[in-house]
Amino acid sequence: MAKRRAHGEGSIYQIQDGTWRAVVPLGNGKRRYLRAQTRSELVRKTTAAKAARDAGRPESRETVGAFLDRWLDYARATARRRTADSYASHVEHHLRPALGDIRLVDLKPEHVQRLLADLSLAGLAPSSVARVHAALRSALSQAERWGLVNGNVARLAKPPRNEHRELAPLSLDEARALLHAVKDHRLRALYAVALALGLRQGEALGMRWMDVDLASGQLTVRHQLQRRSLPDDAILLTPRAGLIATKTHRGRRAIAMPPAIVEALAAHRLRQDAERELAGTKWVETGLVFTTAHGTPLDGPRLTRQLHRILADAGLPDRRWHDLRHSCGSILAAHGVPLPEIQAILGHANLATTSIYLHSLSDSQKAAAQRMQDVLFGPDSSE
Repeated sequence: MAKRRAHGEGSIYQIQDGTWRAVVPLGNGKRRYLRAQTRSELVRKTTAAKAARDAGRPESRETVGAFLDRWLDYARATARRRTADSYASHVEHHLRPALGDIRLVDLKPEHVQRLLADLSLAGLAPSSVARVHAALRSALSQAERWGLVNGNVARLAKPPRNEHRELAPLSLDEARALLHAVKDHRLRALYAVALALGLRQGEALGMRWMDVDLASGQLTVRHQLQRRSLPDDAILLTPRAGLIATKTHRGRRAIAMPPAIVEALAAHRLRQDAERELAGTKWVETGLVFTTAHGTPLDGPRLTRQLHRILADAGLPDRRWHDLRHSCGSILAAHGVPLPEIQAILGHANLATTSIYLHSLSDSQKAAAQRMQDVLFGPDSSE
């Protein structure tokens, strides 16, 4: 016969084989079933389970490392490929070694703060430490949504201060030297577009011929090239509206092209037509302006490595691809183009309406394009 339970013990009872059982209600119709060899042991388990329930803390023995593995599978299916790869690198090199053995429900802000401090002491750049922190914060936000934890402790940890990185645009002479270095390159027009129009790399690689009006000298920026982790490892053209809302209208814009850029794109189109004919059935039609020799999209990281080689061979200082964009703004500003026009060209200004920039160009933008023509290519250039 089961012994009478003490006040506050809950549903504790002994069964015929002599072991003890208990049922702890968790709320929402859920229960947790416990067992032990002795009554006192079961009372301790029941008390701990109730305390965890009352504190609102989920009871789970899953470690941070095991959870991060599950989260990475989710990230690979939902995030961009480069983002998912970055998460995996942070997990492998920093998060799992430091936090992997801790139970997920036991992870505290002090654990995260200690990790960030250790990474800084080990010499990791503040921006890199911040990215590790951001990856953990994203993972724990998902754990919170899945009901595995009741709060995101990474939000309570403070990453090291990220010192502002000075812009490193090419000077006018260096920009001209780069254009000279790529004058015979199959992607010469791409480098010219990056310098003269200040497009982001994704925007330049996402340019389609349908967005280029060579007759009027107008380029409409509508898309950027993005990678996603899909089953076929495909590269997608994703509308800018798919990015964060604050950048949607700023990114969608029309740009007046200097005559030299129009001529460079026209020459590039003839080159692409020849490559299409040469490739024959191996050609993959994407409608993109800048592609491989078989029509497929270009790879951004590989293109950046190519830029580093070109700069080194030309004896020019090393720069990121994004510095070409800064070079455009710097050259325009140094030669008298009004700041609002530079902001509009680079996609930083608040646009009144998208249609204005899709269908018409201001006289001042056309003047800015002519100024870039005169300064970067020379007033009589036919390149």
